[in-house]
Amino acid sequence: MAEESTTADVVRLTRALAEAQGVEATMRFFGPQSVYDMSRFGLPVFEGYPAIRSFIEDWYGSYQEADDDLQEIVELGNGVVFSAVRETARPSGSPEHARVHAEYSVVVEWTGAKVARLTAYRDTDEARAAARRLVVERGEAISRET
Repeated sequence: MAEESTTADVVRLTRALAEAQGVEATMRFFGPQSVYDMSRFGLPVFEGYPAIRSFIEDWYGSYQEADDDLQEIVELGNGVVFSAVRETARPSGSPEHARVHAEYSVVVEWTGAKVARLTAYRDTDEARAAARRLVVERGEAISRET
């Protein structure tokens, strides 16, 4: 029996992933076959739980604190979610007032309550287009315009 996610579920899951603090909280969204694609940032494509965990440990280790603020989140159908993110972080060892900001977008493909694939994009328009293509390739109508 195929497990399907409703619109509310994948949006809720994506919000929870963005709000997760720390390695353990973040990793609960990934399974053995998950993929975390950072190639558009010049980083590898991390495949499988151990590789993703190692990446997440390194990422969190770079910051004293970090928060992701979802600027936009849209469920497009068939478990595909587009979101625009603004990250604010304080690098490890930096003064209390020091903050860095990054804006990027992600396309998350959900299978049940686990990320099948998360792809991060520097360019929001590229991410939107990729999300729309993914839904169309899966034979779904776009459930909401982005």
